[in-house]
Amino acid sequence: MNYTVQIKVMPLKELLDPQGKAVMGGLKNLGITGVEDVRVGKNITIQLNADSQEQAQKMAEEASKKLLANPVMEYFEVSVN
Repeated sequence: MNYTVQIKVMPLKELLDPQGKAVMGGLKNLGITGVEDVRVGKNITIQLNADSQEQAQKMAEEASKKLLANPVMEYFEVSVN
């Protein structure tokens, strides 16, 4: 079966996010107020052919651990549809 997998990769909460800080500064320069924090990450969509939803989940997690996310600086979340 074909599955659509969404992988969200974000910087670890404990680490400074320089790109997020730059976006937050840009929003303030545009007059957009009330923004307390910005975190910038990646959203990756993969089309997988797998025997089951569980297998698709495992494949996506393996891809995330080995290639898509840097575990020293990032965490990931996998959603299979």
